[in-house]
Amino acid sequence: MARFRTWVGIALAGALSVSLAGCSSTGGKRAEDARKAAAQGRAAVDTPRWTFAMITHSGDGDTFWDIVQSGAKQAAVKDNIDFLYSHDDEAQQQAQLVDAAVDKKVDGIIVTLAKPYALKAAVARAEKAGIPVITVNSGSEESKSFGALTHIGQDETIAGQAVGEELNKRGRKNALCILHEQGNVGHEQRCDGVAKTFHGKVEKLYVNGTNMPDVQSAIGAKLQADKSVDSVVTLGAPYADTAVKAKADAGSKAEVDTFDLNAKVAAELKDGTLGFAVDQQPYLQGYQAVDLLWLYKYNGDVLGGGQPVLTGPQIITKDQAAALAEYTERGTR
Repeated sequence: MARFRTWVGIALAGALSVSLAGCSSTGGKRAEDARKAAAQGRAAVDTPRWTFAMITHSGDGDTFWDIVQSGAKQAAVKDNIDFLYSHDDEAQQQAQLVDAAVDKKVDGIIVTLAKPYALKAAVARAEKAGIPVITVNSGSEESKSFGALTHIGQDETIAGQAVGEELNKRGRKNALCILHEQGNVGHEQRCDGVAKTFHGKVEKLYVNGTNMPDVQSAIGAKLQADKSVDSVVTLGAPYADTAVKAKADAGSKAEVDTFDLNAKVAAELKDGTLGFAVDQQPYLQGYQAVDLLWLYKYNGDVLGGGQPVLTGPQIITKDQAAALAEYTERGTR
């Protein structure tokens, strides 16, 4: 709850600063004009109509990336940007999508680096063509060396460590960490982070994330075979509910916790089906990536000072779920 209050305090401080700007200058009016423009689907600026492309490692049907896109699209409207989105969960295909964006001579590229070295040549090609690149969500450790302006997301190791600490507070002893995409460096970092701070045992379970029945079966089988498992940690919101079903199938009493937040997760936190969630604020990742590219094109601005711009982690429990429900239902948390 203390963490949640801290975030509320930050939000209130931000709101107060906008209010004071409105009293002392035209800052408040400009901010309000920008908000109204975005709400009406029109640009709040008169800069050129640049084109930005976002290319992610998402598979089909992942609600997390719907939230990322929601943020990116709203920023694109505000900033007078043509926004192009494409994705592929196969790294080589994702690299080809980056190459295609370079061939289109877009004005900026946003890319995820879940499997970074498969994307290195494509990112270098964009840099050589003079196209600014921002990495988002995954690949924070490689972003700078690859030549990106900055990275936006959460530090996956730190996020994993936060989970380990939360499990300790809950008195857990045996955690099962579910990896749904083999080769994703961020997923490995999350589970390794849990192991760094958790006082109990952590075991990794690799599953085929593109086949939910198989995911459910694999988790259920493990819970049936090892009754000592008292916590299951999934690495994405869509997998949390599947883990809950697997728990029921196995007759297990393990607590299910998850990375990421959506409307379903918020509801299950509220009713106690899930223990806690780790929010990395995907809406912010999309919104800030577009906005920072626009700022770079318009004013040469770069945030981060060579370090990632962090959007998480924030531990969300039953106490905070109700307050965030309306945001998850509209697709921005």
